[in-house]
Amino acid sequence: MTDKIYVVGHKSPDTDSVTSAITYANLKKSLGMAEVVAAAAGDINNETKFILDFFKVAYPEKLTDATDKNVILVDHNEMAQAVDNLNEDNILEIVDHHKIGGIKTGKPIYFINEPIGATGGIIANLYDQSGVKIGKEMAGLMMAAILSDTVLFKSPTCTPKDKVAVEKLSQLAGVDPMKFGMEMLKAKSDVASKSAKDILMGDFKKFDFSGVKAAVGQIEVMDLKDLEPKRAGMLDEMNKVRDAENLDMIVLMLTDVMKESSDLLFVGNAQAAASFETAFGGKISNNSIYKEKVLSRKKQVIPPLEGAFKKAAECK
Repeated sequence: MTDKIYVVGHKSPDTDSVTSAITYANLKKSLGMAEVVAAAAGDINNETKFILDFFKVAYPEKLTDATDKNVILVDHNEMAQAVDNLNEDNILEIVDHHKIGGIKTGKPIYFINEPIGATGGIIANLYDQSGVKIGKEMAGLMMAAILSDTVLFKSPTCTPKDKVAVEKLSQLAGVDPMKFGMEMLKAKSDVASKSAKDILMGDFKKFDFSGVKAAVGQIEVMDLKDLEPKRAGMLDEMNKVRDAENLDMIVLMLTDVMKESSDLLFVGNAQAAASFETAFGGKISNNSIYKEKVLSRKKQVIPPLEGAFKKAAECK
């Protein structure tokens, strides 16, 4: 067993996942836990690279195998989303803002879960509670996490606490939050150089819906037209990943943040297709259902899918 304690987010790491690992590790070090190391459970995306480069913060260590490693989980609490070969008994803490999944621990641990827009907002509050000063760089990272996860406050996951936190953190970081947020969005929306696989796996999470093995990915762009040339390739890649990972279905949210809508691409078996249609009150056309005012996977896609598959399982 290594002496290091890795603070790590979920696979296919997004901005909140990566910056939460960095800022929480920094907080722990400030409180005397010298052995903590910030890590990312996969490659860092363009938006996150832009943020880290802007605030001149070093990229975290890449951790893809948690064998015999002690970890603190941030921005997730489900084993299907966690770094490979993680032993539940080696989880020391969890800091998250998602629904509580199926992780079990052999002993009590520190577990904080709050229904706000981003894990970064929880961590910012923990700095205040601990009496640790928030420096410019850490403030910038936590601000960026909230702006990213709430899609510049447009997502239904956004709460008044998120807006208050961004106001404070942006002052500490010395940036205009909305101008900076638009630059983040431009970096995230640059899909020209991305392959279909990059787009699918960039923000890809697995779920179990009443025994149905599923995955839901998301790509956010400023205009869905930018993704149209890659649509066939994305569907092909979705089928390949579904076969390779023995999944019943995959949904890929193509989210237009300016129009505040999502085109929900679907591949899967007939039973999954029926429940997918039930969940979103429409018929699959050209492998998708288009939904206006849908931005959040966590609040607007996962709950209706869970409900539809639960109902289907009860009717069997």
